[in-house]
Amino acid sequence: MTTPGPVRAGQDVQWRRCGSCGAYIYGKRLDRNRKVCPECQFHFRIPPDVRIAQLADPGSFEAFPDTYAPRDLLGFGDSKPYPDRLRDAQARTGRQDAVLAGKMSINGRQLVVAVLDFTFMGGSMGTVVGETVTAAARTSLAERLPLLLVAASGGARMQEGALSLMQMAKTSQWIAALREARVPVINLNTDPTFGGVSASFAMLGDVVLAEPGSLLGFAGPQVIRNTIRQELPPGFQSAEFLLEHGMIDGVVPRENQREQLARLLSLLGPSVPELPQVTQEHAVLDNPVPTTRTTRETVALARDIQRPTTLEYIGYVFDDFVSLHGDRAFGDDEALVGGLARFGGQSVVVLGHQKGHDTAELVRSNFGMPNPEGYRKALRLMRFADRFGLPVIAFIDTPGAFPGIGAEERGQSVAIADCILELSRLRVPVVSVVTGEGGSGGALALGVADTVLILENAYYSVISPEGCSTILFGTAEHAGRAADALRLTASELLRLGVVDGIVPEPPDGAHTAPHTTALTVKSALARTLAPLLDLSGEQLVDARRRRYDRFGDPRLQPVVDWETHDEH
Repeated sequence: MTTPGPVRAGQDVQWRRCGSCGAYIYGKRLDRNRKVCPECQFHFRIPPDVRIAQLADPGSFEAFPDTYAPRDLLGFGDSKPYPDRLRDAQARTGRQDAVLAGKMSINGRQLVVAVLDFTFMGGSMGTVVGETVTAAARTSLAERLPLLLVAASGGARMQEGALSLMQMAKTSQWIAALREARVPVINLNTDPTFGGVSASFAMLGDVVLAEPGSLLGFAGPQVIRNTIRQELPPGFQSAEFLLEHGMIDGVVPRENQREQLARLLSLLGPSVPELPQVTQEHAVLDNPVPTTRTTRETVALARDIQRPTTLEYIGYVFDDFVSLHGDRAFGDDEALVGGLARFGGQSVVVLGHQKGHDTAELVRSNFGMPNPEGYRKALRLMRFADRFGLPVIAFIDTPGAFPGIGAEERGQSVAIADCILELSRLRVPVVSVVTGEGGSGGALALGVADTVLILENAYYSVISPEGCSTILFGTAEHAGRAADALRLTASELLRLGVVDGIVPEPPDGAHTAPHTTALTVKSALARTLAPLLDLSGEQLVDARRRRYDRFGDPRLQPVVDWETHDEH
């Protein structure tokens, strides 16, 4: 077949040329593919009504009245008077301004939506866009419906001057009102999203998503080049760049957006407080477990790289999981994972250290040693859980927080301390499970819980045996002796009251039967979480405070005779 040439004026537009790979695509094929290039997956820009048709249940969208008309409040003029620009944009798009808002449903779940229209003066935010987004937020608050904001904008509208600037504050304060009222806000940012829109409502949602390849940022590339004469690296300000740098939760192709939004709406919707059935009668042991292993052998087993990882436990234990990413400041640390999950009928927030089973996975996850960005991601999700009343389940498996120069420069101690503080004051149930290594403050950052469980062959310690040996003996050769002295095994920690229960493992370790181990963990979590769901926020915080107050209090802390294991 002959490749079609460029479309000329007056010619029937049956073919579209991809702006990324240059391929020509038959128009109907492009429509069937949701305006995504089938050759390179480039996402064409689409108008608001097409966007809503792709996301909403058929026939469910009800638009708000298009009553707000833009006005020339400044008498602004450049090469063309502002009123003329408005008339041209209105004639081209058939709408009053650069936004379409209303109510709709996705998989039967009602929500409020506002979508910006880039073809109307670059989707710029003037008073009408600001007022419409605000009206959508007011409706969400009044009816307690989630709010979906789909951005495509060059930023604030210059032709409306400082009044456009004020829309950044106006829209942001209504997102704040929804946050305080615990009404979910989801952002879906598309190409492009810049300036006053990106620096206000487009980046303030509880979950922030973006389309592949979208350009997102504060100052556009041309502004950066012309202002500070700085050359930009490849991929700069792309959605993928922002994901890597911790600014958004995910990059979602158009074909998956409806499904992803439906899952988020379900997980953020009402929970049914029905936990999975307890299938393992002895999933939690409240007495020390007899063993013939030495402490050092237990430590080696806890470190075995074939032990199940947090993501594997998540896959086995929960009915659904949506991973959320980024600390909103610097990066997305793969050594610490988290997101929303469904546990039976109950939505929960899951956090956990992540390792791997081979060199590539271990390097990618930094051997399970989080940087400050990982702990700040965890901190963000802890606050997310508290805002929506969702229990927190944490999986602990780390040698410790990463001790590198960059980690210290970016505030490792502050990040860990903030997590410990935040967990101590969460008004939702918190259950932590030590599944492998429980190394120092890097582990405790996920371990300040109402109930702390530990797998039979895991350990939890103030320092690694090697570190303890090096400090006390000047060499790591006495790590076995140090391990014994630290009393770091599950049974010893249970006697000390540091953990509340032991989750049994298969005889040769969790890695020999990961699915069986995970089912035991699932039963242990169900058994442990159930009574916590009946407690108020005040009761949880008070009980958690009393739990940690007892450590070191001579009236409450038992003294163990380690020869006989008797407590007195």
